[in-house]
Amino acid sequence: MLNNSSRVTPLCIMHTCLNVMDLDRSVAFYRDCLGLKLTRRVEIKENNAEIAFLEDPDGSAIELTHWRDKKQLTEGDNFDHVALGVQNLNATIERFRAQGVTIAMEPFKLKGGAHPIAFIKDPDGNWLELIEE
Repeated sequence: MLNNSSRVTPLCIMHTCLNVMDLDRSVAFYRDCLGLKLTRRVEIKENNAEIAFLEDPDGSAIELTHWRDKKQLTEGDNFDHVALGVQNLNATIERFRAQGVTIAMEPFKLKGGAHPIAFIKDPDGNWLELIEE
């Protein structure tokens, strides 16, 4: 699985997602203390969650996710996923499947979402979101 890296088109890292308990407090920290710009804040009703994206001047982003059903976060559980941009989501999923990569969630679109997404897992079980650009 790791031997053909010279033939693979690199994916674009779009954002890293962190789980937070208080979205307002976290947005204020990343905006006011780290100088990131709040670019979007969205309710995800089907997940009972709200997300916020903050970007640096180059467009690199952090996604903050507040899961309303989650009553506490244990240190170390705050990391959620890294998002990667792909040109053809279905073809990418099939390539990963052929390579034995674990497909955590098949391609789908969130209600109101602009782009199809899917999730895979790395060898350590970390979730990677694939977003069709």
